[in-house]
Amino acid sequence: MSWRRPTKAFNPVTFSTTSPSLAKALAERNYDQLTAVQTAVLADKAKGRDLLVSAQTGSGKTVAYGLAIAEDLLGHAERFERAAAPLALIVAPTRELALQVQRELAWLYQYADARVVSCVGGMDPRREQRELAAGAHIVVGTPGRLCDHLRRNRLDVTQLKAVVLDEADEMLDLGFREDMEFILKTTPATRRTLLFSATLPRGIVALARQYQREAFRVEVAGDEGGHADIEYRGIRIAAGDVEHAVVNVLRFFESPSTLVFCNTRDAVRHLQATLLERGFSVVALSGELTQNERTQALQSLRDGRARVCVATDVAARGIDLPNLDLVIHADLPNDAEVMQHRSGRTGRAGRKGVSVLLVPPARKRRAELLLNLAGIDVIWGTAPTADEIKKLDQDRMLHDALFTEETTPDDLILARALLAERSPEDIAAALARLYRTRLPSPEDILDPGQGAGRFRDDRGRGKDDRSPRAEDRAAAQRSKPGKSRHGMAEGSVWFRAAIGRRKNAEARWLLPMICRRGGIEKNDIGAIRIMDTTTEFEISNRVAESFAASVRRPDKEDNIRIEAMADAPQAEARPEKQSHAPRREAGKTDHARPRVHEIRDEKGPKQHGQPHGGGASRFGGEPGSKKKKRHPDRPAYGGHKQSAGAASAKPAFGKKAKEKRRG
Repeated sequence: MSWRRPTKAFNPVTFSTTSPSLAKALAERNYDQLTAVQTAVLADKAKGRDLLVSAQTGSGKTVAYGLAIAEDLLGHAERFERAAAPLALIVAPTRELALQVQRELAWLYQYADARVVSCVGGMDPRREQRELAAGAHIVVGTPGRLCDHLRRNRLDVTQLKAVVLDEADEMLDLGFREDMEFILKTTPATRRTLLFSATLPRGIVALARQYQREAFRVEVAGDEGGHADIEYRGIRIAAGDVEHAVVNVLRFFESPSTLVFCNTRDAVRHLQATLLERGFSVVALSGELTQNERTQALQSLRDGRARVCVATDVAARGIDLPNLDLVIHADLPNDAEVMQHRSGRTGRAGRKGVSVLLVPPARKRRAELLLNLAGIDVIWGTAPTADEIKKLDQDRMLHDALFTEETTPDDLILARALLAERSPEDIAAALARLYRTRLPSPEDILDPGQGAGRFRDDRGRGKDDRSPRAEDRAAAQRSKPGKSRHGMAEGSVWFRAAIGRRKNAEARWLLPMICRRGGIEKNDIGAIRIMDTTTEFEISNRVAESFAASVRRPDKEDNIRIEAMADAPQAEARPEKQSHAPRREAGKTDHARPRVHEIRDEKGPKQHGQPHGGGASRFGGEPGSKKKKRHPDRPAYGGHKQSAGAASAKPAFGKKAKEKRRG
């Protein structure tokens, strides 16, 4: 399914009350009717008055106040005179929003010969000073930078006819109250003041009473705003399957532009790298980028060189991208307001949009709470499967614009030459291969309800969302078999990790990393052997298949390659004095012996881990075992000095260790 902005037929009667130059610009942008907020600010009761407007983001506010102040700035003229001191001042909370407003007003007033200048933090103030000195009709800026220019007498506000505070509630939240008051006190008392805000808290109402004169209040209900055109979808995913779900959602919708939200900068970097590796044209936006890097990223989205933007909430604040039909919440937001703000980047000014929430089992209740607080109805389902996407690709190929374009004589010559050498079926197959090479491959999606390693499509069936780990724990409680000489009841599979002693591999962090990467429990891991450059470990047959599937997926925290071994490794012969563990006869089990991991550093003596309660156990070990506390004065390593490449922080079991315990 693809969501695209429909082409609109312009109706000039709709804009008969606006300037002809502005009406021409609107016609070129395919505007055929006013939104609710635009209609309200142009009503006869609102003309010439201060305005206090409450409307959701994406409802067409920028064009609304651009049209509302047009008569104040132009009068009955169609074009501006030569630029001098600015006639209008627009204040926005962030530089992205300010630059977006500048672009919106630039195209809206392009046929009125308006000069629109921006003054925002992160940009060169000397360049802004030169542009202000050259003259401007409209100035758009952030509070801090505008105050700086005012204090340095670089910004002349004596001729202002209108001041607009855009997203005033957000400016209050960001601590710009003093800056806003300074700006309003500095500007002429005869100005017209328009205050736009998504909500009207007491701080905004107090500001309006102090600095506005009998303001006309406009409230646009939420169902009339941009969010009415957003379809919310909740997608249940398995834990650790976020990247694959993002890939398949992107491939399913094929939106011209998409925003993917993450909660941290590290998550943004990782997901961007993952999508780039899959073949997507993707850019990132986070607070660590310079203003120039952020500007270039946004420009690549606007001109079509990139189709996906992975961003944090702060970096994406105020962004308005053309043809943005899809928003993906790779990480669930912290509150309902943030969720609506993210989603409000799509479904703007009459366009349709989709907001997708990726919900692992552990976050299902949190997602439901956010949706209930926001009063949003959501369509629940699972991520698109690879088969679904392949079927869509086939349909899209059959209706591709390539088949509707006019055929040239050169095309016919090449087509006849191909038919002379190849059969029509061979040519069609080659065309299909060529078409597929342009598309990132869809991913196999783990079943969110039946555990890792099993696949299904339960779109709309509403099955339960039990986590894979919960399933494994339940199975372990139902069956507690004995163990073999290697510590497992049903055999094992050996795996190799591409990290060893030379890179400071240690069991204390290898064990939890293996569990996290594979989505397994510690009692599913057998022996761990650390070599110079690699680490080998065994996994129970019961979870080996799902473990192998999980470790093939990219990990947010590690880029360590893990792969199955063809054969079990042969343990090196060890001198008897290096281990005093009791021997067992082949085929027999020793149930009296503590169930612990066999952790071996192939360079040093054999060492043993602690019971499961302390972080490790063998297959079938008791999950409730408690860790025995060590006396604070007793050496952690049994009296031995630990080398930099040691595998474990566990006590040695040698002769010196016994003597140490006797003393």
